[in-house]
Amino acid sequence: MKPPANLPARPPAFEYSGTELRCDEIAIEKLAANFGTPLYLYSGSTIRERFRTFDHAFGATPHTLCYSVKANSNLSILKLLARLGSGFDIVSGGELERVLRVDKKAADRVVFSGVGKTADEMDLALRAGILMFNVESEAEAGVLASRASRLKKLAHVALRVNPDVFAETHPYISTGLHKHKFGVPIGEARRLYGEMAKSKYLDPAGISVHIGSQIVSVDPFNAAMERVAELARALRSDGHEIRYIDAGGGLGIHYHAAKSEFSDMATHYAAAVSKPLRPLGVHLLLEPGRSIIAPAGALITRVVYRKKNDSKQFLVVDAGMNDLIRPSLYNAHHDIVPVKLTSNRRETVDVVGPICETGDFFARDREIPQVREGELVAILDAGAYGMSIASNYNTRGRAAEVMVEGKKVKLIRRRETVKDQIRLEEAAL
Repeated sequence: MKPPANLPARPPAFEYSGTELRCDEIAIEKLAANFGTPLYLYSGSTIRERFRTFDHAFGATPHTLCYSVKANSNLSILKLLARLGSGFDIVSGGELERVLRVDKKAADRVVFSGVGKTADEMDLALRAGILMFNVESEAEAGVLASRASRLKKLAHVALRVNPDVFAETHPYISTGLHKHKFGVPIGEARRLYGEMAKSKYLDPAGISVHIGSQIVSVDPFNAAMERVAELARALRSDGHEIRYIDAGGGLGIHYHAAKSEFSDMATHYAAAVSKPLRPLGVHLLLEPGRSIIAPAGALITRVVYRKKNDSKQFLVVDAGMNDLIRPSLYNAHHDIVPVKLTSNRRETVDVVGPICETGDFFARDREIPQVREGELVAILDAGAYGMSIASNYNTRGRAAEVMVEGKKVKLIRRRETVKDQIRLEEAAL
């Protein structure tokens, strides 16, 4: 049996060999037998390839790719990226600790974003000697100046400005409008840079902007950079030495895209971002996350039951919204394919989990090849914002994670037990 022609075209990370779906060169059915389900699988070769494709797209433009740790913060993935020379975009002290765990020398390639940095997190970052703080408010700048003065450490800062650029994406991951909690209005920036420059422990070295996530048109990025370039020229005229522009992340993926399409998209994105900034001679910082890691990962789950309610057909699988919340939270689409093709028939089903919530679903009214009870399916493009948002809801242990590279297989996170979950709790009277 050959894969049906109407199955979605997949990047090399997850392809069929005959009737068997593989991760790189390893049959997924074998991996599920060894490690159990639910199971997150990652292709190390795909992570490498997509990082290098993104990096190459910016060519001779001085730049640093700062992988967005929140997308997937597994230590083995961070270590792989660090060895490729990646920088890191963090949004918490915990994420910084993860980066330092895999490579202390990577601290000078770290940018610290986020609206609610605490004094303790600032101290940790100052002591580590990170590259840049992306400051999100006047109040935060004041606290950072105080902490830097106390530690006698110079903090390089970029004010995150809000360019009020609309990006067509889900409202929960749109961040570039005045109504959002992120950044400061671009019209207030010159005054705030002047205030920051009064502290001898703050170095206003850059400008930061991030307009949202899962954006598949390059036009909003270009519009944002046009406004940032104009601000940079104004700040330089005010006497500020602006050396860095942090263009943020947000480049989305086409969930049905082939490998060649990502290369083209990265090239167009690089041109849109770089062109307005080229006359400034700045060093460009970029924060890709999803575009690097999402297609490199899949969630493997087993069909526990087939169920029919009147005309409605359900596949009940052993993964739940605690393992992958994106479909429930964002109504996100993930292709779902059989791990082994056993039937030429197709059917329309809801793919749902065991969680006690109606919102616990991976697909609704989705046409897929017929799958029997006990068989496996792969939920694709799940490398980003899958495991990193996983929870213990319903006292369910988080899935194991496995990295595959060619014929090499490595368990990079063991399956969580109930004992692991209750370790920090006390049954107090």
